Parts: sequence; structure tokens; C-alpha cells
Amino acid sequence: MLQVIIPVAVLLLIVLWKKMPYIGGNINAALLIAGALTLLIGGVWNPGEWASSWIDGLNRLSWIICLSICGALFAEISQRLGTIDTIIGILTAKFGRHPRILILCILFTLGIAGSLLGDAIAASTVIGMLTIGILVSMDMEYEKIAAIIVMGASLGSIMPPMTQAVALSSTLVGTDPDPVMNISYLTVSIAFIVSALYCILFLVRKNNVPGANPNVKIKFSDKKAGQIFKENWKSLIPLCFLIIVVLLRTVKIPYVSTDLGPTILKSIKFIKISEETTLSFYDFLAGTSLLSGLTNGVVLSMLCAIAVSFLFPKVNRNARSIFRESFSKVRTTVLLQICCAFMLGAFYSAGSIDIVSNFAQGLNSNVLKFGGAACMLLIGMLTGSQSTTQNVVFSFFGPALVATGITPVFAAVAGSHLAAAGQGMPPADLTCFVVCGIVSAQFGKKVDPVKSMIYALPMCIALLVIGFVFMYI
Repeated sequence: MLQVIIPVAVLLLIVLWKKMPYIGGNINAALLIAGALTLLIGGVWNPGEWASSWIDGLNRLSWIICLSICGALFAEISQRLGTIDTIIGILTAKFGRHPRILILCILFTLGIAGSLLGDAIAASTVIGMLTIGILVSMDMEYEKIAAIIVMGASLGSIMPPMTQAVALSSTLVGTDPDPVMNISYLTVSIAFIVSALYCILFLVRKNNVPGANPNVKIKFSDKKAGQIFKENWKSLIPLCFLIIVVLLRTVKIPYVSTDLGPTILKSIKFIKISEETTLSFYDFLAGTSLLSGLTNGVVLSMLCAIAVSFLFPKVNRNARSIFRESFSKVRTTVLLQICCAFMLGAFYSAGSIDIVSNFAQGLNSNVLKFGGAACMLLIGMLTGSQSTTQNVVFSFFGPALVATGITPVFAAVAGSHLAAAGQGMPPADLTCFVVCGIVSAQFGKKVDPVKSMIYALPMCIALLVIGFVFMYI
């Protein structure tokens, strides 16, 4: 077990000891060093095997990397088209006199944004900042405003189709992500309902109507919902197209359901092998290292929606700046995933996953479940990152759960929800820090992030309960 304990201990030390010279708090350095230690202690010395391990890890995470890049690109396109401005404007015009319904609609909009981006911080910064003005105009406490944005974006980030939490947990236990995503539609919806009821019952008062704070002007405030839709309906086309494509591949309807992206690629004849055999473009990508992630159904659905969006002059005429901005926003995330791929490949190459799985079989299942869940929550609370939590803990905890008899699909559901719950708890929810900083900077008011995290705790508790349910089904 030393082969497992030492690298993980070093990884935690680097991540949590912020004052360590040069590399303190640097998760990328921690992942690379942990991977290197795993290979060295496991007796893997050949540089060629190190490279092979890294490629193996990249292949395992390739579709997640593609998912992140496509999500950032689609978010930037949506922002340029004014998609979220249109949605928020319509909701405000329609439900402005009913603050609780309006808050519910804002949460729903943030949830959609998070599900398309797959990242809570991205949804909070890209989309959440568009809702701050409306919430401040309702004369709400700034900490409550931040909590509402964080809850909506965080729940959206774990909701398919663009869910990095589910994607990563599925990869770490080696299962097909589609069944996990189908379950997550239901589980996240339950958590969303719990959080929405909490928000409208405890965070919003009857007098919190748009315009209660006269110092804030709302966009489209002088227009009716029908007028806003009539003038801006075209901005909703790519989003609606994506929703339809995703529904067609996830909801089984006889003679109608289809996986559009793979169907298109399979129809493209790419390489002629013989007179009778031709390799399709889909098969070529699926069989090529580092490119196989492009054949994932969710990624291809996103690419189809992106292709449709380029029919708009506002998009195709500004393609260069759109690509530049979207890639700059996702660069940090992709770099983290590349470093994680090295550690993950090292775990498999050195046999660490098998060691943990064999060890777990000798443990009491309750001890394993509660201990692993506690570790995930603790790391999430200390780092404020679900991806860090899964990379550090679930890479071992997930296979250990499977070894005790839990199905890989249920283990992946549990892992993604536990990681999402941990990242939102005090004292280090990164999303909350980011949102509080934006609110503070935009309106020049001091916003307490810890108080905001406490406001958002019911969401975390709902996700935690769901995680435990799937460990004991």
C-alpha cells in the first residue's frame, strides 16, 4: 500500500500547504509529482513507459478535454449572440411582479448555463454576472445574491449534458458515461427542486421585486416579454438546437431517436481499405489516440450546435476573436486535465488501482463508504474544487466501491454528487469566492463569502444525501 499512500500523501501536502516553496498550492505540480512517484515506487523506470502511461491517461480523459473546449466555445458564442440576455429579459418582463417565480426562473437559467458549460465557475462568471443586476435591483442581501448564483451554477455544472463531474467520475471507474448522465438528470433535478424551494421560502421576501433598488437599471426593462422574444428569438436557435439534439440521443422514442453527431461522422467515408471495406471518419477518430474523445456523443452534440451557430454573421465574422476568448478561458482547466491524465495513467501503469481495489475487498463496506465520503468532503471543503477532489480521492475510492459490489454506474453517480457537495461547503468554495468578488467589484460593497457559503449549504446537503443513497442502493 505504500505505493499508493506515499504519492497521495505528497499530493495532499503540495495542494494544502500553500506556503511550500515554488509549488505550494499548485495542483498541476502536485498531480505530476504524484504520478512520477507512483511510477518510480511501482518500479516503472523506462521513459518510454512513462510516455505510454501519459498517452493512456490522455486517451481516458480525451473526451473530457474535448468537452471542456467545446463548452467554452459554445458559451462564448452564446454570450456574443445574447442568448442569456434574451432569456433573462423575457423572464424579468414576465415574472417581475412575482419575485419568487422570478428567482426560480433565474435559478433555472443558471442551471441551463451550467449544464451547457459543465463548470460552476465558468457558468457563474460568464452567465451569473448577467443576473447580478436583476438580483441587486430586487434589493436583496449581497451574500444571498451570491448564494443564489452559486447554487444555480453549481447544480447546472453537475447536470448533463456538459457535466465534468459525471464525466470524470465515469472515467475513473471505467464505465460508460451515458447511463450515469441519464440518472443524473433525475438526481440533479431533485437537488434543484430542494434548493429552489429553499431559496423561494427562505432567501426571498415579497418586497424583493425588480426595481426595489432604484440605483440599478435592468436591460430590456422597458419592453414586454413578447417584444423581447420577437426582437431576439434568433439568439435562442443554437441553444434550442442543442437541447433537441441531446433529447434525441437520450430519450428513446421509436423511429425518432437518433445520435446525430456519430450518425453524420459514420456517413463520411474517410479511408478506403479494400474494394469492399471503407473506414468511416467516425471509426478513424475512435481508433486514433488522443482524438477518440471527439467521438463522444455529448461532444459531437455540442459540435453540431456550434456548427449551426456559425450560420449567424455575428459569429462567423468574429470567429477568430471567439476562438481566442473561449480558449483563453478554458486554458487553465485543460492544463489541469492534461496533468491529471499523467497521474491517472501512472496509477493504471503501476498497478495502484488494482492494489486499492484488492485492499478494499478486505474492509468493512460501511467503513469504506463513510471514510471515503468523508475524505471527499474534506478535500472538497479545503480545495473548493470537485475535479481536485475526484482526482485525489475518487481515483482510488471509486474502484474500491466497485470492488465491494457496487455497480460502476452507481459508484460514478455517488462520486460525482459527493464531489460536488464537498466543493460547495465552507470554508473554500472557489465558485463562491469568485462570485462574491464579482458582486463586490461591480457594486463596491463588501460581500462575506463564508456567509454566502452557509446560505448555500442546503444544496450541498441535498447532493450529499443523493451520494450516500447511491452507495447503499
